[in-house]
Amino acid sequence: MSIAGVLLAGGAGTRYGMPKVLAADGVWLRSAVTALADGGCDDVVVVLGAAIVDVPAPARAVIADDWASGMGASLRTGLAAVAAADSAVIHLVDTPDVTAEVIRRMLAAEADLARATYGGRPGHPVVIGRTHWPELVATLRGDRGARAFLAGRTDLVLVECGDLATGVDVDVDPDRG
Repeated sequence: MSIAGVLLAGGAGTRYGMPKVLAADGVWLRSAVTALADGGCDDVVVVLGAAIVDVPAPARAVIADDWASGMGASLRTGLAAVAAADSAVIHLVDTPDVTAEVIRRMLAAEADLARATYGGRPGHPVVIGRTHWPELVATLRGDRGARAFLAGRTDLVLVECGDLATGVDVDVDPDRG
């Protein structure tokens, strides 16, 4: 079974003050790629948009030309880039403490549809089997990503990862106050 990592890193990061793919001098980008690659993804794609940067090996970059319309556009672009994979691990560049251990735990659940939780709070990454992609893509609108698709699903496996990371999505640069 082929597993692809899709790292969403295309946004402008307006609340943060810059595209988050540039945050911490690229440390977030490098650590997210490492988490996906070392966590068990056979292919890692970084979806870029507002900022175009070199991505670290073994990842490859794809550009969401319509990135400004929101996360849905980036997710659509990422899934198209990994169309041959059996499953995708959807990860965000702005969850910097998510490690390869989290990815491994998510994949160990062997679920076709799984979401990481942190102290019971839903977060990322999310594992989505290819059989769900057409339905997911049909729900992608604006900046909501997979939220509408995941809402109320009875087949979604929740995987607690709070002992491994906080899963906090960093929206505001703490140095900018």
